[in-house]
Amino acid sequence: MTPAQPRLVLASTSRYRRELLARLRLPFDIQAPDTDESPLPGETPWALSLRLAAAKAAAVAARMADAWVIGSDQVAELDGRPLGKPGGRDAALRQLESMSAREVVFRTAVSVIHGDGRAFHGQDTTIVRFRALDAPAIARYVDAEQPFDCAGSFKSEGLGIVLFDAIVSEDPTALVGLPLIATARLLRKAGYALP
Repeated sequence: MTPAQPRLVLASTSRYRRELLARLRLPFDIQAPDTDESPLPGETPWALSLRLAAAKAAAVAARMADAWVIGSDQVAELDGRPLGKPGGRDAALRQLESMSAREVVFRTAVSVIHGDGRAFHGQDTTIVRFRALDAPAIARYVDAEQPFDCAGSFKSEGLGIVLFDAIVSEDPTALVGLPLIATARLLRKAGYALP
């Protein structure tokens, strides 16, 4: 018989992160972190993703002293500047147009923090090479998938894959929003029994 594992909470309302974490077959709860995701002046996309992942986990861990909490954040970076979630059709069209025939770097960070203050952190860098995209192709994609809640205006796990020439990553789940290889490593450090 496997000993009881500590309570686990995902500090996210993202259905993408919830679906990814479920692949690890650990029971978990979900709590909204209610974290301000605004970048600080001069903050790099890499530092922003690390800070927000830790802030999300810490915000929920502060309310749950007996739990390990997972926080994750992803920042898309083009020319050293962060690209946010588009929020609507016009912004998605502009984002994808700006990424045509370019490389975009996705910085994905994950933090696993206990209510008692113990913390583990991981990070992943994924490079997405976009193929040359014309306006009609971009519009067809945006209208078909409506990726308005996704950093970079695409869903690589869906139709968005047709926008790329290549994806370079050590963890294919990172691009979806939660790097499971790093997450599993951190959960093992926290005492979870994973295969």
